[in-house]
Amino acid sequence: MSARPNPLLGLPFVGALEDLGPEYWDVVEATAFPLTRLRFRNDPLLHQLGLDPATVSDDDLEAAYGRFEGRAPLLALRYHGHQFGTYNPLLGDGRGFLYGQLRDRHGQLQDLGTKGSGTTPWSRGGDGRLTLKGGVREVIAGEALQRLGVTTSRTLSLIETGEDLWRGDEPSPTRSAVMVRLARTHLRFGTCERLLFRRQPAQLERLLRHVVAVHYPHLAAIHGDGEPLLVAFYAELVQRVARLAAEWMAAGFIHGVLNTDNMSLAGESFDYGPYAFLEGWDPGFTAAYFDHDGLYAYGRQPLVCQHNLRLLQEPLAMLLPRAPLEAALEPFGAIYDAHHRRCLLRRLGFDAALLPAGALAELPDPVPPTLRLLAGWPVPYGAFFAALAQRIRAGGLPATAEDLGPFVAEAPAPPRAEWLAWRDSWWHWSQAVAAPDGTAAEAAIGGCLQRWNLPETPVRPVIERIWSAIDEQDDWTPLQQWLARTV
Repeated sequence: MSARPNPLLGLPFVGALEDLGPEYWDVVEATAFPLTRLRFRNDPLLHQLGLDPATVSDDDLEAAYGRFEGRAPLLALRYHGHQFGTYNPLLGDGRGFLYGQLRDRHGQLQDLGTKGSGTTPWSRGGDGRLTLKGGVREVIAGEALQRLGVTTSRTLSLIETGEDLWRGDEPSPTRSAVMVRLARTHLRFGTCERLLFRRQPAQLERLLRHVVAVHYPHLAAIHGDGEPLLVAFYAELVQRVARLAAEWMAAGFIHGVLNTDNMSLAGESFDYGPYAFLEGWDPGFTAAYFDHDGLYAYGRQPLVCQHNLRLLQEPLAMLLPRAPLEAALEPFGAIYDAHHRRCLLRRLGFDAALLPAGALAELPDPVPPTLRLLAGWPVPYGAFFAALAQRIRAGGLPATAEDLGPFVAEAPAPPRAEWLAWRDSWWHWSQAVAAPDGTAAEAAIGGCLQRWNLPETPVRPVIERIWSAIDEQDDWTPLQQWLARTV
Protein backbone atom coordinates (compact mmCIF):
# COMPACT_ATOMS: atom_id res chain seq x y z
CA MET A 1 0.00 0.00 0.00
CA SER A 2 1.53 3.32 -1.08
CA ALA A 3 2.16 6.11 1.39
CA ARG A 4 -0.24 9.02 1.35
CA PRO A 5 1.12 11.73 -0.99
CA ASN A 6 2.16 15.05 0.51
CA PRO A 7 -0.36 17.64 -0.75
CA LEU A 8 2.27 20.38 -0.55
CA LEU A 9 4.38 18.59 -3.15
CA GLY A 10 1.40 18.32 -5.48
CA LEU A 11 0.82 22.06 -5.70
CA PRO A 12 0.84 23.37 -9.31
CA PHE A 13 4.23 25.11 -9.27
CA VAL A 14 5.20 27.25 -12.25
CA GLY A 15 8.67 28.21 -13.43
CA ALA A 16 8.04 31.92 -13.98
CA LEU A 17 11.37 33.09 -12.59
CA GLU A 18 13.22 29.94 -13.54
CA ASP A 19 12.20 30.51 -17.16
CA LEU A 20 13.99 33.88 -17.18
CA GLY A 21 17.29 32.01 -17.33
CA PRO A 22 20.34 31.49 -15.13
CA GLU A 23 21.52 35.12 -15.25
CA TYR A 24 19.25 35.92 -12.29
CA TRP A 25 19.85 33.01 -9.89
CA ASP A 26 22.00 30.07 -8.80
CA VAL A 27 20.77 26.54 -8.21
CA VAL A 28 21.46 25.53 -4.60
CA GLU A 29 20.83 22.67 -2.20
CA ALA A 30 19.09 22.90 1.15
CA THR A 31 20.90 21.98 4.35
CA ALA A 32 20.04 18.69 6.09
CA PHE A 33 19.06 19.61 9.65
CA PRO A 34 19.42 17.42 12.76
CA LEU A 35 15.66 17.59 13.36
CA THR A 36 12.54 19.25 12.04
CA ARG A 37 9.79 20.24 14.44
CA LEU A 38 6.92 22.40 13.26
CA ARG A 39 6.39 25.41 15.49
CA PHE A 40 3.99 27.53 13.42
CA ARG A 41 1.68 26.89 10.48
CA ASN A 42 -0.42 29.51 8.75
CA ASP A 43 -3.63 27.71 7.77
CA PRO A 44 -5.24 30.77 6.11
CA LEU A 45 -2.26 30.89 3.74
CA LEU A 46 -2.60 27.19 2.98
CA HIS A 47 -6.20 27.90 2.04
CA GLN A 48 -5.06 30.84 -0.11
CA LEU A 49 -2.79 28.45 -1.98
CA GLY A 50 -5.75 26.22 -2.79
CA LEU A 51 -5.37 23.61 -0.06
CA ASP A 52 -7.74 22.41 2.62
CA PRO A 53 -5.64 22.88 5.80
CA ALA A 54 -7.33 19.84 7.33
CA THR A 55 -5.64 17.67 4.69
CA VAL A 56 -2.15 19.04 5.45
CA SER A 57 -0.45 17.39 8.41
CA ASP A 58 2.36 18.85 10.47
CA ASP A 59 4.64 16.16 9.05
CA ASP A 60 3.69 17.28 5.53
CA LEU A 61 4.93 20.76 6.39
CA GLU A 62 8.11 19.43 8.01
CA ALA A 63 8.86 17.23 5.01
CA ALA A 64 8.27 19.95 2.43
CA TYR A 65 9.61 23.03 4.23
CA GLY A 66 12.08 21.56 6.73
CA ARG A 67 13.56 18.57 4.93
CA PHE A 68 12.79 19.96 1.45
CA GLU A 69 11.82 16.60 0.06
CA GLY A 70 10.82 16.30 -3.57
CA ARG A 71 11.34 19.88 -4.70
CA ALA A 72 13.86 21.13 -7.29
CA PRO A 73 15.37 23.35 -8.48
CA LEU A 74 15.92 25.62 -5.49
CA LEU A 75 17.10 29.06 -6.62
CA ALA A 76 19.24 31.57 -4.70
CA LEU A 77 18.53 34.94 -6.30
CA ARG A 78 21.24 37.38 -7.31
CA TYR A 79 21.04 41.08 -6.45
CA HIS A 80 23.04 44.06 -5.21
CA GLY A 81 21.94 46.97 -3.04
CA HIS A 82 22.58 50.30 -1.39
CA GLN A 83 23.07 49.49 2.30
CA PHE A 84 23.01 52.47 4.65
CA GLY A 85 24.08 54.69 1.77
CA THR A 86 26.92 52.48 0.50
CA TYR A 87 26.67 50.37 -2.63
CA ASN A 88 27.33 46.66 -2.05
CA PRO A 89 27.92 44.42 -5.11
CA LEU A 90 28.45 41.27 -3.02
CA LEU A 91 24.84 40.54 -2.07
CA GLY A 92 22.35 37.84 -3.00
CA ASP A 93 20.28 35.24 -1.17
CA GLY A 94 22.76 34.23 1.53
CA ARG A 95 20.53 32.12 3.79
CA GLY A 96 17.47 31.44 1.71
CA PHE A 97 16.21 30.47 -1.70
CA LEU A 98 13.15 30.54 -3.88
CA TYR A 99 11.40 27.26 -3.10
CA GLY A 100 8.77 27.66 -5.78
CA GLN A 101 6.12 29.83 -7.39
CA LEU A 102 2.41 29.16 -7.90
CA ARG A 103 -0.83 31.00 -8.43
CA ASP A 104 -3.17 31.35 -5.47
CA ARG A 105 -6.96 31.18 -5.38
CA HIS A 106 -7.11 34.76 -6.67
CA GLY A 107 -4.88 34.08 -9.66
CA GLN A 108 -1.93 36.01 -8.23
CA LEU A 109 1.53 34.53 -8.53
CA GLN A 110 3.07 33.91 -5.11
CA ASP A 111 6.65 33.12 -4.16
CA LEU A 112 7.53 30.62 -1.47
CA GLY A 113 10.89 31.79 -0.18
CA THR A 114 12.95 30.34 2.63
CA LYS A 115 15.03 31.93 5.36
CA GLY A 116 17.56 29.93 7.35
CA SER A 117 17.83 27.07 4.86
CA GLY A 118 21.63 26.96 4.64
CA THR A 119 24.55 28.50 2.82
CA THR A 120 24.55 29.64 -0.79
CA PRO A 121 27.17 31.21 -3.07
CA TRP A 122 26.11 34.55 -1.53
CA SER A 123 26.51 33.69 2.16
CA ARG A 124 29.75 35.75 2.46
CA GLY A 125 31.10 33.58 5.27
CA GLY A 126 27.80 33.37 7.18
CA ASP A 127 26.26 30.12 8.35
CA GLY A 128 23.05 30.53 6.33
CA ARG A 129 20.92 29.90 9.41
CA LEU A 130 18.04 31.65 11.17
CA THR A 131 17.61 31.83 14.91
CA LEU A 132 14.34 30.56 16.30
CA LYS A 133 13.78 33.94 17.92
CA GLY A 134 14.27 35.61 14.55
CA GLY A 135 11.68 33.26 13.06
CA VAL A 136 9.18 33.97 15.84
CA ARG A 137 9.68 37.69 15.27
CA GLU A 138 8.99 37.23 11.54
CA VAL A 139 5.75 35.39 12.29
CA ILE A 140 4.63 38.20 14.61
CA ALA A 141 5.56 40.96 12.17
CA GLY A 142 3.65 39.52 9.22
CA GLU A 143 0.50 38.77 11.19
CA ALA A 144 0.48 42.14 12.97
CA LEU A 145 1.03 44.10 9.78
CA GLN A 146 -1.62 42.11 7.92
CA ARG A 147 -4.14 43.02 10.61
CA LEU A 148 -3.08 46.69 10.53
CA GLY A 149 -3.70 46.96 6.79
CA VAL A 150 -0.09 46.91 5.59
CA THR A 151 0.68 45.31 2.22
CA THR A 152 2.91 42.57 3.58
CA SER A 153 4.45 39.16 3.11
CA ARG A 154 3.58 36.57 5.75
CA THR A 155 5.17 33.47 7.23
CA LEU A 156 3.70 30.20 5.96
CA SER A 157 5.63 27.88 8.29
CA LEU A 158 8.29 27.98 10.98
CA ILE A 159 10.22 24.81 11.81
CA GLU A 160 12.79 24.37 14.56
CA THR A 161 15.91 22.61 13.26
CA GLY A 162 17.91 21.43 16.27
CA GLU A 163 21.18 23.33 15.88
CA ASP A 164 22.95 25.66 18.32
CA LEU A 165 23.74 29.02 16.75
CA TRP A 166 26.13 31.73 17.91
CA ARG A 167 25.08 35.32 17.43
CA GLY A 168 26.48 38.61 18.63
CA ASP A 169 23.05 40.15 19.22
CA GLU A 170 21.39 37.24 21.06
CA PRO A 171 22.42 35.18 24.12
CA SER A 172 24.28 32.23 22.61
CA PRO A 173 24.11 29.41 21.89
CA THR A 174 20.58 29.93 20.67
CA ARG A 175 18.07 27.71 18.90
CA SER A 176 17.79 27.48 15.11
CA ALA A 177 14.88 27.46 12.67
CA VAL A 178 13.92 27.60 9.04
CA MET A 179 10.91 29.52 7.78
CA VAL A 180 9.00 29.77 4.52
CA ARG A 181 7.62 33.16 3.55
CA LEU A 182 4.75 33.81 1.16
CA ALA A 183 5.42 36.97 -0.86
CA ARG A 184 4.31 38.43 -4.16
CA THR A 185 7.92 38.44 -5.35
CA HIS A 186 11.47 38.27 -4.05
CA LEU A 187 12.73 40.47 -6.88
CA ARG A 188 14.08 43.71 -5.46
CA PHE A 189 15.25 47.16 -6.44
CA GLY A 190 18.72 45.66 -5.94
CA THR A 191 18.02 43.04 -8.61
CA CYS A 192 17.92 45.89 -11.13
CA GLU A 193 20.93 47.63 -9.59
CA ARG A 194 23.02 44.51 -10.16
CA LEU A 195 22.23 44.60 -13.88
CA LEU A 196 23.29 48.26 -14.06
CA PHE A 197 26.54 47.40 -12.26
CA ARG A 198 27.15 44.65 -14.85
CA ARG A 199 25.99 46.88 -17.73
CA GLN A 200 23.36 44.40 -18.92
CA PRO A 201 20.46 46.42 -20.35
CA ALA A 202 19.02 43.49 -22.30
CA GLN A 203 18.81 41.38 -19.14
CA LEU A 204 17.23 44.30 -17.29
CA GLU A 205 14.58 44.74 -19.96
CA ARG A 206 13.83 41.01 -19.87
CA LEU A 207 13.49 41.17 -16.08
CA LEU A 208 11.22 44.22 -16.12
CA ARG A 209 8.93 42.79 -18.76
CA HIS A 210 8.60 39.69 -16.60
CA VAL A 211 7.74 41.84 -13.57
CA VAL A 212 5.16 43.83 -15.54
CA ALA A 213 3.56 40.71 -17.05
CA VAL A 214 3.26 39.00 -13.68
CA HIS A 215 2.64 41.83 -11.21
CA TYR A 216 1.26 44.68 -13.37
CA PRO A 217 -0.63 42.79 -16.11
CA HIS A 218 -3.29 45.49 -16.48
CA LEU A 219 -0.75 47.98 -17.82
CA ALA A 220 -0.18 46.26 -21.17
CA ALA A 221 -3.76 46.84 -22.32
CA ILE A 222 -3.35 50.56 -21.68
CA HIS A 223 0.24 51.25 -22.71
CA GLY A 224 1.13 48.62 -25.30
CA ASP A 225 4.56 47.02 -25.34
CA GLY A 226 7.05 49.87 -25.79
CA GLU A 227 8.74 52.46 -23.59
CA PRO A 228 5.45 53.81 -22.20
CA LEU A 229 4.76 50.40 -20.61
CA LEU A 230 7.97 50.48 -18.56
CA VAL A 231 7.41 54.10 -17.57
CA ALA A 232 3.88 53.17 -16.45
CA PHE A 233 5.33 50.30 -14.41
CA TYR A 234 7.65 52.70 -12.59
CA ALA A 235 4.83 55.18 -12.03
CA GLU A 236 2.64 52.51 -10.46
CA LEU A 237 5.54 51.22 -8.37
CA VAL A 238 5.93 54.78 -7.05
CA GLN A 239 2.25 54.75 -6.06
CA ARG A 240 2.52 51.35 -4.38
CA VAL A 241 5.65 52.29 -2.40
CA ALA A 242 4.15 55.63 -1.34
CA ARG A 243 1.09 53.81 -0.03
CA LEU A 244 3.28 51.19 1.67
CA ALA A 245 5.27 53.89 3.47
CA ALA A 246 1.99 55.47 4.60
CA GLU A 247 0.79 52.10 5.91
CA TRP A 248 4.00 51.62 7.90
CA MET A 249 3.70 55.07 9.41
CA ALA A 250 0.03 54.67 10.33
CA ALA A 251 0.82 51.27 11.87
CA GLY A 252 3.66 52.78 13.92
CA PHE A 253 6.04 50.30 12.29
CA ILE A 254 9.76 50.73 11.75
CA HIS A 255 11.23 48.35 9.19
CA GLY A 256 14.75 48.99 10.42
CA VAL A 257 16.79 48.21 7.30
CA LEU A 258 15.37 50.04 4.29
CA ASN A 259 18.23 49.18 1.95
CA THR A 260 17.39 48.86 -1.72
CA ASP A 261 17.80 45.09 -1.50
CA ASN A 262 14.85 45.09 0.94
CA MET A 263 12.54 46.98 -1.43
CA SER A 264 10.23 44.75 -3.49
CA LEU A 265 9.50 45.38 -7.17
CA ALA A 266 5.88 44.51 -6.37
CA GLY A 267 5.68 47.23 -3.70
CA GLU A 268 5.16 44.77 -0.84
CA SER A 269 6.72 44.86 2.63
CA PHE A 270 8.97 41.89 3.41
CA ASP A 271 12.10 40.66 5.22
CA TYR A 272 11.65 41.52 8.89
CA GLY A 273 14.95 41.61 10.74
CA PRO A 274 15.50 44.33 13.37
CA TYR A 275 12.02 45.82 13.04
CA ALA A 276 10.05 47.45 15.85
CA PHE A 277 6.68 49.01 16.61
CA LEU A 278 6.53 52.40 18.27
CA GLU A 279 6.10 52.36 22.01
CA GLY A 280 5.67 56.12 22.40
CA TRP A 281 5.47 58.73 19.66
CA ASP A 282 9.05 59.35 18.53
CA PRO A 283 9.90 60.21 14.89
CA GLY A 284 13.58 59.61 15.68
CA PHE A 285 13.07 56.04 16.94
CA THR A 286 15.31 53.47 15.22
CA ALA A 287 14.77 49.71 15.13
CA ALA A 288 18.29 48.55 14.23
CA TYR A 289 20.86 48.83 17.01
CA PHE A 290 23.53 49.45 14.36
CA ASP A 291 21.68 52.43 12.79
CA HIS A 292 23.81 54.86 14.76
CA ASP A 293 22.94 57.90 12.63
CA GLY A 294 19.18 57.28 12.56
CA LEU A 295 19.17 56.93 8.77
CA TYR A 296 16.17 54.59 8.84
CA ALA A 297 14.38 56.15 11.80
CA TYR A 298 10.59 55.93 11.96
CA GLY A 299 9.99 59.48 10.79
CA ARG A 300 12.45 59.20 7.88
CA GLN A 301 10.85 56.16 6.25
CA PRO A 302 8.80 58.03 3.62
CA LEU A 303 11.86 60.03 2.53
CA VAL A 304 14.00 56.89 2.41
CA CYS A 305 11.44 55.10 0.25
CA GLN A 306 11.30 58.08 -2.10
CA HIS A 307 15.11 58.16 -2.24
CA ASN A 308 15.26 54.44 -3.03
CA LEU A 309 12.80 54.97 -5.87
CA ARG A 310 15.12 57.67 -7.21
CA LEU A 311 18.06 55.25 -6.97
CA LEU A 312 16.01 52.76 -9.01
CA GLN A 313 15.93 55.32 -11.81
CA GLU A 314 19.65 54.70 -12.38
CA PRO A 315 19.26 51.19 -13.80
CA LEU A 316 15.98 52.11 -15.51
CA ALA A 317 17.80 54.94 -17.29
CA MET A 318 19.66 52.28 -19.30
CA LEU A 319 16.31 51.74 -21.05
CA LEU A 320 14.25 54.89 -20.54
CA PRO A 321 14.67 58.66 -20.74
CA ARG A 322 15.09 60.33 -17.35
CA ALA A 323 12.39 63.01 -17.68
CA PRO A 324 9.31 60.71 -17.54
CA LEU A 325 10.84 58.84 -14.60
CA GLU A 326 11.27 62.07 -12.66
CA ALA A 327 7.72 63.06 -13.57
CA ALA A 328 6.43 59.70 -12.33
CA LEU A 329 8.20 60.18 -8.98
CA GLU A 330 6.83 63.70 -8.45
CA PRO A 331 3.40 62.62 -7.02
CA PHE A 332 5.00 60.47 -4.30
CA GLY A 333 4.36 63.00 -1.52
CA ALA A 334 0.74 63.67 -2.41
CA ILE A 335 -0.03 59.94 -2.72
CA TYR A 336 1.65 59.29 0.62
CA ASP A 337 -0.22 62.09 2.39
CA ALA A 338 -3.63 61.00 1.10
CA HIS A 339 -3.13 57.34 1.98
CA HIS A 340 -1.61 58.09 5.38
CA ARG A 341 -4.68 60.14 6.24
CA ARG A 342 -6.97 57.34 5.04
CA CYS A 343 -5.10 54.75 7.14
CA LEU A 344 -5.16 56.87 10.29
CA LEU A 345 -8.85 57.64 9.83
CA ARG A 346 -9.51 53.90 9.75
CA ARG A 347 -7.58 53.44 12.98
CA LEU A 348 -9.78 56.17 14.49
CA GLY A 349 -12.90 54.27 13.40
CA PHE A 350 -13.75 56.21 10.26
CA ASP A 351 -13.89 54.42 6.96
CA ALA A 352 -14.57 56.87 4.15
CA ALA A 353 -17.30 54.54 2.89
CA LEU A 354 -19.25 55.18 6.10
CA LEU A 355 -19.52 58.92 5.50
CA PRO A 356 -22.10 60.73 3.39
CA ALA A 357 -20.93 62.39 0.19
CA GLY A 358 -19.18 65.68 0.85
CA ALA A 359 -18.62 65.01 4.54
CA LEU A 360 -14.87 64.58 4.14
CA ALA A 361 -14.53 68.13 2.85
CA GLU A 362 -16.81 69.67 5.48
CA LEU A 363 -15.50 68.03 8.66
CA PRO A 364 -12.48 69.24 10.65
CA ASP A 365 -9.64 66.84 9.89
CA PRO A 366 -8.99 64.67 12.99
CA VAL A 367 -5.57 63.45 11.83
CA PRO A 368 -3.45 66.52 12.73
CA PRO A 369 -4.94 66.78 16.24
CA THR A 370 -4.42 63.03 16.69
CA LEU A 371 -0.73 63.37 15.90
CA ARG A 372 -0.36 66.46 18.09
CA LEU A 373 -2.05 64.64 20.96
CA LEU A 374 0.19 61.59 20.60
CA ALA A 375 3.27 63.83 20.44
CA GLY A 376 2.33 65.50 23.71
CA TRP A 377 0.78 62.64 25.67
CA PRO A 378 3.20 59.90 26.83
CA VAL A 379 1.03 56.90 25.98
CA PRO A 380 1.96 53.89 23.83
CA TYR A 381 1.09 54.57 20.19
CA GLY A 382 -0.77 51.32 19.51
CA ALA A 383 -2.38 51.31 22.95
CA PHE A 384 -4.03 54.66 22.20
CA PHE A 385 -6.04 53.17 19.34
CA ALA A 386 -6.69 49.91 21.19
CA ALA A 387 -8.03 51.85 24.19
CA LEU A 388 -10.29 53.94 21.96
CA ALA A 389 -11.69 50.73 20.47
CA GLN A 390 -12.27 49.31 23.95
CA ARG A 391 -13.94 52.55 25.12
CA ILE A 392 -16.46 52.48 22.27
CA ARG A 393 -17.04 48.74 22.60
CA ALA A 394 -17.72 49.03 26.33
CA GLY A 395 -19.49 52.38 26.53
CA GLY A 396 -20.88 53.09 23.08
CA LEU A 397 -20.62 56.40 21.29
CA PRO A 398 -20.58 59.44 23.59
CA ALA A 399 -23.76 61.52 23.36
CA THR A 400 -21.74 64.73 23.59
CA ALA A 401 -18.07 65.56 23.15
CA GLU A 402 -17.82 66.20 26.89
CA ASP A 403 -18.84 62.59 27.56
CA LEU A 404 -15.61 61.35 26.00
CA GLY A 405 -12.91 61.42 28.66
CA PRO A 406 -9.31 60.18 28.51
CA PHE A 407 -9.45 56.43 27.99
CA VAL A 408 -5.89 55.04 28.14
CA ALA A 409 -5.56 53.12 31.41
CA GLU A 410 -2.81 54.13 33.85
CA ALA A 411 -1.80 57.07 31.66
CA PRO A 412 -1.10 60.58 32.92
CA ALA A 413 -3.60 63.30 32.12
CA PRO A 414 -3.27 64.46 28.52
CA PRO A 415 -2.26 68.04 27.73
CA ARG A 416 -5.56 69.91 27.93
CA ALA A 417 -5.48 71.92 24.70
CA GLU A 418 -4.38 68.96 22.60
CA TRP A 419 -6.94 66.67 24.23
CA LEU A 420 -9.85 69.04 23.66
CA ALA A 421 -8.87 69.62 20.03
CA TRP A 422 -8.67 65.89 19.39
CA ARG A 423 -11.81 65.03 21.36
CA ASP A 424 -14.00 67.61 19.61
CA SER A 425 -12.70 66.67 16.17
CA TRP A 426 -13.26 62.94 16.76
CA TRP A 427 -16.74 63.52 18.14
CA HIS A 428 -17.80 65.63 15.14
CA TRP A 429 -16.72 62.82 12.86
CA SER A 430 -18.62 60.24 14.91
CA GLN A 431 -21.78 62.30 14.44
CA ALA A 432 -21.36 62.36 10.66
CA VAL A 433 -21.12 58.60 10.18
CA ALA A 434 -24.01 57.13 8.26
CA ALA A 435 -23.23 53.73 6.81
CA PRO A 436 -24.78 53.21 3.35
CA ASP A 437 -26.34 49.90 4.45
CA GLY A 438 -28.17 51.57 7.32
CA THR A 439 -25.85 50.21 10.01
CA ALA A 440 -25.99 52.28 13.16
CA ALA A 441 -23.08 54.66 13.62
CA GLU A 442 -22.02 52.97 16.84
CA ALA A 443 -21.76 49.56 15.17
CA ALA A 444 -20.05 51.01 12.10
CA ILE A 445 -17.42 52.91 14.07
CA GLY A 446 -16.94 50.07 16.55
CA GLY A 447 -16.50 47.57 13.74
CA CYS A 448 -13.97 49.80 12.01
CA LEU A 449 -12.01 50.25 15.23
CA GLN A 450 -11.94 46.49 15.80
CA ARG A 451 -10.91 45.76 12.21
CA TRP A 452 -8.00 48.18 11.92
CA ASN A 453 -6.44 47.99 15.39
CA LEU A 454 -4.65 45.34 17.40
CA PRO A 455 -5.73 44.47 20.93
CA GLU A 456 -2.02 44.29 21.79
CA THR A 457 0.68 45.82 19.60
CA PRO A 458 3.85 43.66 19.49
CA VAL A 459 6.22 46.26 20.89
CA ARG A 460 9.56 44.99 22.14
CA PRO A 461 8.42 44.12 25.70
CA VAL A 462 5.54 42.05 24.28
CA ILE A 463 7.85 40.16 21.93
CA GLU A 464 10.33 39.58 24.75
CA ARG A 465 7.53 38.23 26.97
CA ILE A 466 6.48 35.80 24.23
CA TRP A 467 10.06 34.76 23.52
CA SER A 468 10.99 34.32 27.18
CA ALA A 469 8.26 31.71 27.61
CA ILE A 470 9.56 29.82 24.58
CA ASP A 471 13.22 30.17 25.50
CA GLU A 472 12.95 29.34 29.19
CA GLN A 473 10.09 26.83 29.32
CA ASP A 474 9.43 25.87 25.68
CA ASP A 475 5.99 27.33 26.29
CA TRP A 476 4.36 28.45 23.04
CA THR A 477 1.07 29.39 24.69
CA PRO A 478 1.74 33.17 24.88
CA LEU A 479 2.50 33.25 21.16
CA GLN A 480 -0.59 31.20 20.34
CA GLN A 481 -2.75 33.45 22.53
CA TRP A 482 -1.35 36.59 20.91
CA LEU A 483 -1.99 35.18 17.44
CA ALA A 484 -5.54 34.16 18.39
CA ARG A 485 -6.30 37.73 19.48
CA THR A 486 -4.75 39.11 16.32
CA VAL A 487 -6.79 37.14 13.79
